[in-house]
Amino acid sequence: MSNDSSRTTDQEALDFHANGRPGKLEIKATKALTTQRDLSLAYSPGVAIPCLRISEDPAKAYDYTAKGNTVAVVSNGTAVLGLGDLGALASKPVMEGKAVLFKRFADVDGIDLEVDTRDVDEFVNCVRFLGSTFGGINLEDIKAPECFIIEQRLRELLDIPVFHDDQHGTAIIAAAGLINAVHLTGRELASIKMVINGAGSAGIACAELLNAMGVPNNSITLCDTRGVIYQGREDGMNQWKSAHAVKSDARSLEDAMKDADVFFGLSVKGALTADMVKSMADQPIIFAMANPDPEITPEEVREIRDDAIIATGRSDYPNQVNNVLGFPYIFRGALDVRASTINMEMKVAAAEALASLAREDVPDEVDKAYAGRRLRYGRDYIIPAPFDPRLIVAVPKAVAQAAITTGVARKPITDITLYEQELSARLDPAASSLQGIFEKVRAAQSPTRIVFAEGEEEPTIRAALAFHNAGYGTPILVGREDRVRETMKTMGLTGDFLEIHNARLSEHNTHYAEFLYQRLQRNGALLRDCQRMVNQNRNVFAACMVANGHADAMVSGLTRSFGVTYEDITRAIDPKPGHRVFGMSMMMLDGRSVFIADTSVHELPTPEQMADIAIQSAEQARAMGYEPRVAFLSFSNFGNPMRAKALRIREAVNVLDGMDVDFEYDGEMQANVALDYDLMRQLYPFCRLTGPANILIMPALHSANIVSKLIQKVGSGTVIGPMLLGLSHPAQIVTLGATVNDLVVAAGLAAHEAITRKQT
Repeated sequence: MSNDSSRTTDQEALDFHANGRPGKLEIKATKALTTQRDLSLAYSPGVAIPCLRISEDPAKAYDYTAKGNTVAVVSNGTAVLGLGDLGALASKPVMEGKAVLFKRFADVDGIDLEVDTRDVDEFVNCVRFLGSTFGGINLEDIKAPECFIIEQRLRELLDIPVFHDDQHGTAIIAAAGLINAVHLTGRELASIKMVINGAGSAGIACAELLNAMGVPNNSITLCDTRGVIYQGREDGMNQWKSAHAVKSDARSLEDAMKDADVFFGLSVKGALTADMVKSMADQPIIFAMANPDPEITPEEVREIRDDAIIATGRSDYPNQVNNVLGFPYIFRGALDVRASTINMEMKVAAAEALASLAREDVPDEVDKAYAGRRLRYGRDYIIPAPFDPRLIVAVPKAVAQAAITTGVARKPITDITLYEQELSARLDPAASSLQGIFEKVRAAQSPTRIVFAEGEEEPTIRAALAFHNAGYGTPILVGREDRVRETMKTMGLTGDFLEIHNARLSEHNTHYAEFLYQRLQRNGALLRDCQRMVNQNRNVFAACMVANGHADAMVSGLTRSFGVTYEDITRAIDPKPGHRVFGMSMMMLDGRSVFIADTSVHELPTPEQMADIAIQSAEQARAMGYEPRVAFLSFSNFGNPMRAKALRIREAVNVLDGMDVDFEYDGEMQANVALDYDLMRQLYPFCRLTGPANILIMPALHSANIVSKLIQKVGSGTVIGPMLLGLSHPAQIVTLGATVNDLVVAAGLAAHEAITRKQT
């Protein structure tokens, strides 16, 4: 697991977990419960029927319940991250986080269970008797050697997959990287000399997996805090260490490292020294996987050896050994074939699938997700990136096939092509798109300067600090410095690095007033009016900063309505030439993303305006990794019923017909038809769209705004935006009462736009 704790303050982490509904999970019904009939089917008396079927045939539980897509994430908190024995309850945030990753990356429902016992027998019995509820068991953060005993006994007692991720997850990802590192250096697994430092659960699992993949046991030297685990050693030994004891004269890690080809570190910061690296063989392979700080940093290795291949557990270095590449997809494949266990062959298949994926040509959308950095197979890219959308197909398919081949699959897949399509359909690219935006912002050559106009407000200050701490750029607060500092002191925050501009005292006041006067003098504004606006209106001041190149973008709207804020900003910033200014909201719901426009600016757009909005929306969606399919919405479906007010929407389609556009569009149509492709094909086979619409052009501002706000507040989806598009300089307006996260996202979108403009 990656840990970028240096970029996250304690308060930010606490706020994230406490904001809104505490925690990171909720239970969501998958069936409608809106009528008495629904209730009678979901509960009494209808529920009795599947109960009886399951009592007759337990396998029917997979057909009538969520068992087949549910994994228990279980811990007793005896080895929480790198924090040690914190106890069961304190492990809950980690277990919830694990469940979130299961859902985000593989659409597996994870339920966290914190078992408050350190007794192995009690723990095993607890999980054993709950086992029938789940399709699989993911053990987490349990200290060695108890974790070995618990996993082995549960594997024997249960007929569902039991997987201790701290052991096998790390081993699988590291093995995938090693396959490619060995290939790049012209070696063979069977002939490498290897040292593993750290004889806990992950270290021993690495040794066992690599043995299964062809590395001889006597070619791996395992070390712990007492040195080499050699045959005949008695101090600090147990049966799991003894199984990997080698015949060797080496007694220390330093001795073992001489002429070693490979080093796996699963220990502590600083365990590997410069002298040890110097003593390694040519083209050394160094996986320093201790978190949050590796056994040796890539910079330190580079100073000594320019021929090394290096991996760590951190996301801010190439070749991250990240367990999220493994466990969601491994369980996905195991659950899909109803595997009775996760055996060694399935683990090997997962490692080989990951290694193979890293060698494939990387799609453009993956490059975009990593700040446009060209990810190509080589010394700095031996492990796939965690946000590679191809993982959801490659790894589960390999795991499922291995389960079928080894006879542990109780529901073999008969159509592998169909299975691949089902896997691809499970996830929406929205999260990857947003990740791509923020990674590009983080990787900008020079920090992007973002003005937070309402700089005295507590949420704005927190957002500015979070924006800086995440490495996204340089925040600038507009406000009175003494007020800002006092608010920060009250909140217990520090931020001496923050740039604060008092609009009244700024050295640029005269220039900004003259700039504004030149723009507004023929709109009834006097020079003194412009001076007053610059001195007293923080939105105007911030917009002047951006318009005059003293900042790259701005964010506002926390304390003022959209209309007022928009009017302030456009006093200083014009529309981009050839573009129309409008708002586009991005809704993520039911496993897909849908864009809605215009949600902010045009009250009753003309057909020409709607056509322009469609073109710019398609351009923005494409930039975020979507192939646009545009639907012009109405209360009418292609003339049924035909009313005068629907003619405006129909005319917008006609306007696009006369233009040379490169995306799919059609209308007028109702929202249910636009979003339900089966219904669309059934009733309107002539419709031009080849799939459900992902861009909805609304007929009026009131309908667009109502829909987006309704979904945001009472729906089950997430709404991002509205994103303000079409200005000559980047500016984003959040909604009244926005959260800290809303402000950070808006700032990230503004920064991304600024960076993109510089590049083009």
